[in-house]
Formats: sequence, C-alpha cells, structure tokens
Amino acid sequence: MPITGLYGPDDFTSRPRGQAANPVTTSPRAAPARTGSTLPMPSLQWTDEVERATAPLYERVKHVIPPIEWPVMAPTIKAINELKQARGAVILAHNYQAPEIFHCVADIGGDSLQLAVEATKVKAGIIVQCGVHFMAETSKLLNPDKTVLIPDSRAGCSLAASITGADVRLLREKFPGVPVVAYVNTSAEVKAEVDICCTSSNAVQVVESLGARSVIFLPDRYLATYVASKTDVKIIAWKGACEVHERFTGAELRELREADPSVQIIAHPECPPDVLAEADFTGSTAHMINWVRAKRPRRLVMITECSMADNVRAELPDVEMLRPCNLCPHMKRITLANILESLLTLREEITIDPALALRARRSVERMINLKN
Repeated sequence: MPITGLYGPDDFTSRPRGQAANPVTTSPRAAPARTGSTLPMPSLQWTDEVERATAPLYERVKHVIPPIEWPVMAPTIKAINELKQARGAVILAHNYQAPEIFHCVADIGGDSLQLAVEATKVKAGIIVQCGVHFMAETSKLLNPDKTVLIPDSRAGCSLAASITGADVRLLREKFPGVPVVAYVNTSAEVKAEVDICCTSSNAVQVVESLGARSVIFLPDRYLATYVASKTDVKIIAWKGACEVHERFTGAELRELREADPSVQIIAHPECPPDVLAEADFTGSTAHMINWVRAKRPRRLVMITECSMADNVRAELPDVEMLRPCNLCPHMKRITLANILESLLTLREEITIDPALALRARRSVERMINLKN
C-alpha cells in the first residue's frame, strides 16, 4: 500500500530553534593520537619487493585498476597490511569503497547488515571502519570496549544528516504508541530514540516483526515507499533521501533499454519509484551482488554507487558493467592514504556517550537478533 504520511523538519513548528538536522559535513572532533602510539611512516617506494608482495592482490583487481596505476597504490597497500598485523587491527569495508580498499586491504567487506553482524564477531582490539560515519558508530555501539577508528570523520551521509533525535521525539508525540523503525543510515543519537533498526536487506522483515498496523519508518522516503509496496503495514515516512540514489531517473533507464534491449538493470531500493519500475531486479547491495553471481548477465547496469559495480566486475570480469552510476562523495573521503594514517596514529577514534550508546545499542542488537 502507499505510504500514509510523509514528514520532515518543516512539518514540526514546535521543533526547538538551533536543532535543525546537522549538515553532512558536520563531524565530531578527531580524537588525538595516543601518547607514544604514533608509528613511523614506512617507505612508500615502488620496489621489486613490493611488486612481488602485492602481485596476488593485483590479480584481484587487474580488471578494474590499470597497470600504470598499481605502482602508485601498491606500496601503501603493502604498508597497510603490515600495519594491521603490528596493531592487531581489522579493517571493515563497505561495498561502496574503491576496489583497492575493498579487495586489497579489507579483512571483511559487505553491506551495512553484513558489517553490523561481522562487527560483533571481531576479536581484534582495533577496528578501522572504511565507510561513512554512522557505520563506524554502529561498530562502536556493538564493540564498546574496542577502539574503533574512521580514517576521515567527515565521511557523512545525507540520510543520517536529515534527521535528529529531537525529530524522532516529535514524531512519537504526533503518533503516540506507533513503533519507530530506523534505517541503519542514522546517527547513534537517532538510534537511541527508536525501537529497532533495519537495513535495506531486512527492512520488510523488521517492519512486519513488530506486529503493528502502523509503523514510523525513517529517514529514507524511497526505501519507505518500497517497503510499503511489500507489506500491508501502514508506513509513516520521513522525507530523507540518499543523495546518490535519488539522482537516478526512470527516463535515463528507458533510454538505456532503447539503445540496447538486452541490457539487464538492477537497482537499490533507495532509488525513486520510477527507477525501480524500470529495473529487472530491486534489492540491497548484498542481494544485488548475489543476483549478479547467480544470473551472470552479459551486460549490466547497477543503479547504485559506482565502486560497487567496480568491485563486482573485479570478481566477475565476464560481466560488462555499463553506466550510469553515481559516486558517493562521502565514501570517497576514505582513501588508502588516510587508512595508513589512521593505523599509524590511531586517529580518528569514535567515541559515544555511554548512556546514549546503551540505548542505541538495543535498537541495533534487536535488528541483529531478529530471527528469520
């Protein structure tokens, strides 16, 4: 059924002054390096030793990284992998990270749900989160006694920036007794105010698990619309949107099909409805990847972030990836250079107020512990 309400900050005249949703560029102050913890910068020269040591890694990405670029990347990749061992650290990387990060330095890769689950299993004392800020916060929520680092805390998210904890409280006042589901693309402050979190992989399951006739779903209006089309639960939605996915249009996909009727199109549910209507398959990043592995289409358009298509092509070079795709400017703040800096200096550390973290952790754990 269609969503039954769509709300945003302008709909709450009682919203306190100065409590507008934070801009995407807002981030906490970087935690200082620990005394005596900074390690010396390793050599980043391209040598025969570096070439030999990184040759197996280049085999993973040779279809998406030109040979001329590898000598620039390889010394830093080798240094990062050696520093991980020295620090006792593990690197988590989202599917939207560039191939040299996702395939060459990450220990665990995946979508938001996969990373949330795997974060609970990590034994290392240090987690380096290669993703955006809310992902690092989620890792910290699930690992309160571990050091969680994000290479650049300015790596934000338009969805997380679209709503605050105060907004959730105002929604609860407007709809008393209605449970609240928060997409994992939200801050710890918001997670602390909701009943349960979800990802695009399990959003329908989470909504239906509450056994309610109506559910407040935030902050992605397009994911809310998609969920509403898959359930009889009435969905009250927030007006947030992903700046990467909302730029796609159904018209550009129709033009692609006219140019090549054989092309396959798969899309993320954060896209507008006219885009999903043109897609052959709609699913989360994990579901999209599994679809490609199973179908092995000859020519494919992945309507999502560009690096995900690159990462899939690195694994499945026989699948020709066509544009369009859109880059996430926040994901691209994470680079090999600042991953190396993070491991050398133990910057930038994620810290969350313990009382807030306790409340936020419950909503994330409730999602993770939800049975099929």
